[in-house]
Amino acid sequence: MARIDYVDDPNAPAANSVVPSVVAIVRDTDGRILLIHKTDNNLWALPGGGHEIGESIVDTVVREVQEETGYDVEVETITGTYTNPRHVMAYDDGEVRQQFSIAFRARLIGGEAQTSSESSEVVWVRPEEIEALDMHPSMRMRIQHALEERRAPYLG
Repeated sequence: MARIDYVDDPNAPAANSVVPSVVAIVRDTDGRILLIHKTDNNLWALPGGGHEIGESIVDTVVREVQEETGYDVEVETITGTYTNPRHVMAYDDGEVRQQFSIAFRARLIGGEAQTSSESSEVVWVRPEEIEALDMHPSMRMRIQHALEERRAPYLG
């Protein structure tokens, strides 16, 4: 399913849904960050996705990282909340979702790289290499906040 992100765009369609979602900032022992190349918008991103009925939000992080990357993780902490009502994602099925994302730092505990229907590539990237990647600004912000290792999560 294709998707278009709109941020502060007066021509954006009105939101018709909100789905709690997560992203995970996972670093390896060399300090590299786990990224995926998304199939829905053709951009680089942190692994993550929608919260499902019957699971805790921590379970969502673990499941989404495993599904999209093949890696197993353990959640360490929340790094931020991202709920900008002027950021909407329009899907080709007519859903227009208002942003609602919680970012978590997670520790790699196993697995090996594998792609999925949502990820065409799974890579480890040094923080200084991220600027050169085609990535949505909201994803860059999540990574920046996580790398700052703030005393408290970003609330936005």
